[in-house]
Amino acid sequence: MNGSPQLLKEFKLRSTPSRKAILNFFLKKNYALAHADIEKGIASHFDRVTVYRTLKTFLDKGLIHKVLDDEGALKYALCTEACTITGHHHDHVHFKCVRCGQTNCLNVEVPQIKLPKGYQAGEINLLIQGVCSNCG
Repeated sequence: MNGSPQLLKEFKLRSTPSRKAILNFFLKKNYALAHADIEKGIASHFDRVTVYRTLKTFLDKGLIHKVLDDEGALKYALCTEACTITGHHHDHVHFKCVRCGQTNCLNVEVPQIKLPKGYQAGEINLLIQGVCSNCG
């Protein structure tokens, strides 16, 4: 993946210190991060509101997407090239390791699910729990 200044430019975002720092943090971690993880990781540089606003901007522009874990906690992960400002496309599986606790996006499509008549899916979240390749 490109470095943070180039990636910000690709998503038509101004390169600010908070955006570069938070994006670099995502690029280093390579797994889904909770708001608290991001705050801790860059705590000495930016306040909670700046982190929140930066994450919201990244979501709105299609740079990151939301991931729900097994406890319903909200995490954020970098998007793939399928996402844009016009919409997120995350019909892929998320995996949470029961040993290390990390949640990762897997390049595995969610299988088609036939809903009963009258139901219409808006968003699908599939989380598999088990042991990741690093812990196994």
